[in-house]
Amino acid sequence: MEPEAQVTVGEARPTTGTGTPPDVLDGPFSTRQLLRIDEALRLADQGTGLVFSVYVGGLDEPIREHAERLHRQLADPDRSVLIAVSPNQRQLEIVTGKYARKRIPDTYAKLAALSMVASFGGGDLAGGVIQGLDQLASHAGKG
Repeated sequence: MEPEAQVTVGEARPTTGTGTPPDVLDGPFSTRQLLRIDEALRLADQGTGLVFSVYVGGLDEPIREHAERLHRQLADPDRSVLIAVSPNQRQLEIVTGKYARKRIPDTYAKLAALSMVASFGGGDLAGGVIQGLDQLASHAGKG
């Protein structure tokens, strides 16, 4: 099973009791890619007033229900958008909360997903996530 990573802007990234870095650094992204994703999350949050999160890791069946459970665990699910990606399973889910869905209808989320899948297919996981965040934030507009 691949390492899991969930990144939310402003989130404290705890270390383990031994002072070692969190598992996110063992995931599929380089430090530079993580910084780029973190910046994309920050820009999306600030530009829209919504809360964007990214989860990369295994998703249990049924995939959509697992992604929705992850979304419900976020601090403000109604205003949140979760991009859940499982590269090994070749799965992508975008979950929007009640308020966020009014600003990012399913049609726009699907367009962002298509763009992300194209990047993933070209081997650019980080670039696909960043592109998806940018498109979703652009569709949401200013909050």
